[in-house]
Amino acid sequence: MTMAGSSPAGTTALGDRSVQRLGFGAMRISVARNAAGVRDPAMGRALVRHAVDRGVTFLDTANIYGLGRSEELIAEALHPYPAGLVIGTKSGYEVRRLAPGERRLPARGRPEHLKDECDKSLRRLRVGQLDLYQLHTPDPAVPYAESLGALQELQQQGKIRDIGISNVTTGQLAEALTICRVVSVQNRYNAGDRESEPLLEMCERHGIAFLPWQPLVRDEARLRVAGEIALAHQATPQQVVLAWLLRRSPVMLPIPGTTSLTHLDANIDAAWIELADDEFTRLGADAS
Repeated sequence: MTMAGSSPAGTTALGDRSVQRLGFGAMRISVARNAAGVRDPAMGRALVRHAVDRGVTFLDTANIYGLGRSEELIAEALHPYPAGLVIGTKSGYEVRRLAPGERRLPARGRPEHLKDECDKSLRRLRVGQLDLYQLHTPDPAVPYAESLGALQELQQQGKIRDIGISNVTTGQLAEALTICRVVSVQNRYNAGDRESEPLLEMCERHGIAFLPWQPLVRDEARLRVAGEIALAHQATPQQVVLAWLLRRSPVMLPIPGTTSLTHLDANIDAAWIELADDEFTRLGADAS
């Protein structure tokens, strides 16, 4: 059942703005398919519109998602943007399709690359200023301060409002905080993968929004626990693990993505699930 009304999960700070604590990840909207199983940009636009209609106020995208098509679909669906909507995008990887056998694109953190990609994102999103521009990953071939300095220059030029970072260590966040104001950190994190726990705690101390990518657990044992808990809430295991994230920290801003309107509603409805103390503890137990 689709829940109505304001999300009980509330809001979290993203710089000097507040957004609903369950956002939407737009990585896959460019490959959404219609009822006939054919890729259809109309479905991508419908997903974005429906997310906003359901009260989502933060959208996460990147220049490499669909090679820019994700940003274009967001603009096609929503521009001119409704008041209160915040769109975060990213750059920092080489912009091309993955080659066969390639698991991740090479990092590209040279200042000229980041600035050029910023201009492309501005055009695709049809804005004069990006709400949030995140450095997608540190480039081992480029001093981190140089990459962040480029984002700081873009901010001074008025091309971006806020700066975020992604795929970082606590040391890299500490370095970033000496260079610029950081409003968001985006790292892999879920109930079963808590390697970034020290980073989350650092974000809590500094009031920085934490965006967990890959928010759904994958190990079978933990999924079984989530399934048992879900039965008591007439929910799905996926909804339970999202509810766990929302309870874990007030700075947590999950951004689950999907190509299904049904799954989108289910993800948003997870905000209405209230886990008991023992359920929260069981789901997060023995995480490595």
